[in-house]
Amino acid sequence: MVTEKGLKRLRKKFGFSQEGLAIKLGLSRPTISKIESGDRKLTEIEKSKLKEVFGFLNNEKELKNSNIRIDIPQKNIEKFKQILLYIAQEVGGKPNVGMTVLYKLLYFIDFDYYEKYEEQLMGLTYFKNTHGPTPREFVRVIEEMKEKEEITEAKNKYFSHDQKKFLPLISPDLSQLSAQELEIIDSVLARYSDKSAIELSSLSHKDMPWAVAEKGEDLKYEHVFYRPEEFSVREYEEL
Repeated sequence: MVTEKGLKRLRKKFGFSQEGLAIKLGLSRPTISKIESGDRKLTEIEKSKLKEVFGFLNNEKELKNSNIRIDIPQKNIEKFKQILLYIAQEVGGKPNVGMTVLYKLLYFIDFDYYEKYEEQLMGLTYFKNTHGPTPREFVRVIEEMKEKEEITEAKNKYFSHDQKKFLPLISPDLSQLSAQELEIIDSVLARYSDKSAIELSSLSHKDMPWAVAEKGEDLKYEHVFYRPEEFSVREYEEL
């Protein structure tokens, strides 16, 4: 969803002036200025037009013509295993951290890293699930790790909800993770690991990659560059 708060960053990322965007939308430049400053809200029709202008209808030809990267997840399963072990070691014992919370922690780690460094960390494929981003590779990898006795699964109750927890049987190999990667991981754990599954699901629904995807569709890493400020981990220079 295109929001008033994120419009200025989005406009500059695509190289539009206020006047140029105004022409595209059939509005005046002062109106665009008012929207960006929060003095006027976008109408539903204007939001729909903005989705078309900024290529949020998954039109690859339009994205290419705008010189925007078409990103493809570059899976690093071994790194995923070490990060999963690290998360389980650091916060897996917290009563709120079950499978759903793990999904969201992995999502924010992958997408925060991509936004900040324009490189993939685990490069997992996340799809739009009702409860938020869900990594397609999770179940297969966790079964492999259970067979190798690297991790164990426990069933638990969190308030009235059934919960699957994952606890490490071995220590993560931190030599496979750089200081830069650990910094992002620790930052995500500090911000989100105390939140419940419901809280994290609600948060992830407001992040741009989930918001613009269709149900069941894979989330595009590229959309992190248009996320609301509350999620952004990168400082963008003014143009």
